[in-house]
Amino acid sequence: MKTIGLIGGMSWESTVTYYQILNRVVKDKLGGLHSAKCLLYSVDFQEIEECQANGEWEKSGNILANAAKSLEKGGADFIIICTNTMHKVVPQIEKEIEIPILHIAKAAAVELRRQDIRTVGLLGTKYTMQQDFYKEKLKEKHVDVIVPDLQDMEIINSVIYKELCQGIISEKSKKEFLRIIDGLMKKGAQGIILGCTEIGLLVNQEDTEISVFDTTYIHARQAAMLAMEERVLI
Repeated sequence: MKTIGLIGGMSWESTVTYYQILNRVVKDKLGGLHSAKCLLYSVDFQEIEECQANGEWEKSGNILANAAKSLEKGGADFIIICTNTMHKVVPQIEKEIEIPILHIAKAAAVELRRQDIRTVGLLGTKYTMQQDFYKEKLKEKHVDVIVPDLQDMEIINSVIYKELCQGIISEKSKKEFLRIIDGLMKKGAQGIILGCTEIGLLVNQEDTEISVFDTTYIHARQAAMLAMEERVLI
């Protein structure tokens, strides 16, 4: 079994979910007392969030690149970054290491195509929704992307950072997210990407009729399958 290197802590709540999924997938596949072989480098999210807010992406990329190098030295065979937004700096990190990074948006795109979803609504931080680093990976797999309007983007971003990353689950915020999802459905979305690893803490498939794609689950599952040397089509 390959060793998975996790860059986590963004936030730590969603990193816990990654760890749970990795081990459950391995146990379900191999049985017995099998569990995932993994190394975790958990960063201080406060430092990363300040970099995001100040537009200091190169600085945040250096922090994650150092984490990746530590994981590589520790024996990781490949790396997963346990957050959507910080995949913006993947090209910077890749220059510093020899082992591959399993990209979360590519993992999501594979699952979307498998289910024949051609148009998807994207929820995430404002950086993920507004910038191209994430959406272009979906478009490379011929998946069209619809995002909320600017006002709703601000609502989503605020809930992520001020509530979900703080461990706060609000019924009011859940209703707002479901309203936004309904709006994306009306614009033609065939599915919804939960493109922030915290959003799955608030809404899930049981809450809506449209297909929901939780990137935390998709990413972690594909990482576990890759670690067990199952084929992952990325």
